[in-house]
Amino acid sequence: MTKARLLRLSVVLVSVFMILLIIVYWDNVGTAHFYLHTSFSRPHSSGAIPGITAGEGWETLPDVDEFLAKLLSSSLKQNTSIPRKTEQLLIQGSSKPVVSNLEENVRGYDWSVHSDKNSLDQEKLQIERQRTLREFCANSSLTFPTKERSFDDIPNYELNHLIVDDRHGIIYCYVPKVACTNWKRVMIVLSESLLDQGVPYRNPLDIPREHVHNTSTHLTFNKFWRRYGKFSRHLMKIKLKKYTKFLFVRDPFVRLISAFRSKFELENEEFYQRFAIPMLKLYSNHTNLPTSVREAFEAGFKVSFSDFIQYLLDPRTEKMVPFNEHWRQIYRLCHPCQIDYDFIGKLETLDEDAAYLLQLLKVDRLLHFPPSYRNRTASSWEDNWFAKIPLAWRQQLYKLYEADFVLFGYPKPENLLKD
Repeated sequence: MTKARLLRLSVVLVSVFMILLIIVYWDNVGTAHFYLHTSFSRPHSSGAIPGITAGEGWETLPDVDEFLAKLLSSSLKQNTSIPRKTEQLLIQGSSKPVVSNLEENVRGYDWSVHSDKNSLDQEKLQIERQRTLREFCANSSLTFPTKERSFDDIPNYELNHLIVDDRHGIIYCYVPKVACTNWKRVMIVLSESLLDQGVPYRNPLDIPREHVHNTSTHLTFNKFWRRYGKFSRHLMKIKLKKYTKFLFVRDPFVRLISAFRSKFELENEEFYQRFAIPMLKLYSNHTNLPTSVREAFEAGFKVSFSDFIQYLLDPRTEKMVPFNEHWRQIYRLCHPCQIDYDFIGKLETLDEDAAYLLQLLKVDRLLHFPPSYRNRTASSWEDNWFAKIPLAWRQQLYKLYEADFVLFGYPKPENLLKD
């Protein structure tokens, strides 16, 4: 009788173990380039599981984290090389972008060659950006909503901007209006998450824009719950330790101008229905508005920049629905005080930062970052855009986005905040 019970217990334990193994294998965590040796990667002690900082022992991890991390490292074979034939294929591709979107037609592309800055300067730049971020995250003089919460306190739906590439061990937090379309394209090529006639895309610019922003294309943290259930948070934490994490940021006010230009100065049916109609009714006192954006533009009904600023400052806005991702603060999208980012890029230095990052990720032979847009919304335009915005509104707007200015080292726009 006792032997029968032991046998049944053994079968149950083995079944549970196999289920966990299948779950982990499904996510393919241990495949190529499971972790990266870069100048900004944390040091790994000999024999330690990659991603655990030197000096950290297994006793610092919760039991489930420990079990899963050991399981990932011991049960899955690491394929750390990409076949040369595949590598050559990835480098190939069309030399010109597929331009199928009005916004991209308007902007055009800059195909000029940009010289890379000295890598030592780039390394120092990264150290300074990370130091600024960490100092202000720890500084009690800077306060903003969600600053003090832990990673466990972040709801799953707020983790939808963290894109995971398990093939190369990369996590990218995308910020709309900060070259995120092309960075998403890069992530698709690296992760091979999208196929064209059965073959993974090799050139980022060959990927149609409508596929780039399709949420089903990317594996993001907020999808982990459906895959892993109660183990999802543990796996997120392990990947945050092991993988290289990066984001790109931008001057907050210039990002707002860029968002306004692309969503309200161009014919965008979705944004007209969801945002323009309410803004025109609330702040311009228009009634009986056209039912389509084309009819509205032909009749001269357009949201003004002043309408847009009023909408952002209106306390009713956030009560009805959280800010749209195109103007939501970066700290709310990427949680920089809860996630220790390894690389912080800026749109103002996009070409140099992108080239350096791909080199550090050891994928620069596989692809190049797509050429940047011409006529990028410039910081020098701020004065013109805000000239007709009342001073009190500008000051309130700065307070709304102050954390993004400070955390990412952007100077306070004193010329806009004083008479």
